[in-house]
Amino acid sequence: MSTWERLVEREAVLAYLFMVPGALILLGFMAYPFFLGIYYSMTDKVVGFASFDVIGLLNYQTLLSDRIFQTTVANTMIYSFVTVPFKLVLGLALALVLNQKFRFSRVIRAGLLLPWIVPTAISSLAWLMLFDSALSPISWVLRDWGWIESNINFLGSRENALASLSFANIWRGVPFFAITILAGLQAVPSELHEAAALDGASTWQRFFSVILPVIRNIVLIATLFSIIWTFSDFALPYVLLKGGPGSMVHVFGTLAYSSMSFDLGQAAAIALYQFPFLALFAALLLRFIRSEDS
Repeated sequence: MSTWERLVEREAVLAYLFMVPGALILLGFMAYPFFLGIYYSMTDKVVGFASFDVIGLLNYQTLLSDRIFQTTVANTMIYSFVTVPFKLVLGLALALVLNQKFRFSRVIRAGLLLPWIVPTAISSLAWLMLFDSALSPISWVLRDWGWIESNINFLGSRENALASLSFANIWRGVPFFAITILAGLQAVPSELHEAAALDGASTWQRFFSVILPVIRNIVLIATLFSIIWTFSDFALPYVLLKGGPGSMVHVFGTLAYSSMSFDLGQAAAIALYQFPFLALFAALLLRFIRSEDS
């Protein structure tokens, strides 16, 4: 038997052999744009012009003193750290309910996925109609009930626009948490529930002593993914707001996109400013998971 055949027969080596092609393709699709973005961020590259100069870190320095960029950082932080806790709590509550056995539970679980699987562009257009300042059915219902006297301008100010955007994001993101946590709940051994019940543990005691330790890592990983997706969200903020009103409700994705048409170098720098934030969030959560496991 040749050396190659002996290596292939070893499961660990065979696993790596199967992984390498996919890993190389993935690395190519991710690494090339990433390093090209780093290069462009240190140039004055403009779309449509072949010539450009390397300007070092000037784009990054300019952005730090830019008022719109500063507001964008604040908007993205608010958008991420307001929506993710709501999605987590609502998703956990929904998962606990759906983990019970009742009629039509499977139908409800399937329907729960709709906000998550519907293309974001389509659901964003639906929210755009719901938030229309003149024709919003939400305003119509509230006015009919006598709760308001005039239509709400959902997207007319920075505060209203951020609140409306966050509400739409929560609606879209809760199913991800609910389905992910539900999968973890169904993996909790029934023997643990029975033992806790025999010991006279209350519902809350069973949740904190039996359920939460088992699903903790699942919840943390889901939270990490949600932070990354929300922080880098583009489709929903772009369709609803396009950075308005007055370019004061940009998030990183929409500001980079709006800058790309006239200054590709600055747009690349804006996009890359997300990296240290996301790397920090990921490092903190993963370190917390490892420390708890140890």
